[in-house]
Amino acid sequence: MNEYEVFVEDINACGGAQHAKKELIEVEAESPEDYVKKNGRYPVMDIAENADGDTVITTGDGMGNFLRYTFSA
Repeated sequence: MNEYEVFVEDINACGGAQHAKKELIEVEAESPEDYVKKNGRYPVMDIAENADGDTVITTGDGMGNFLRYTFSA
């Protein structure tokens, strides 16, 4: 198991990223993808790496609601 700090942004269709609910959590998981697949509310839409080398996973419902997870080791 690996430990991660995860910045979670809950973005809804009406408020957009400016009004996203944000939280920082600590998780233990085999990988970021494994954590999101087991605990995510929506299907995975995109997996990327940001400039800092963090894994960013975006999930969504296809109707404008998104959850973006940024995993830092």
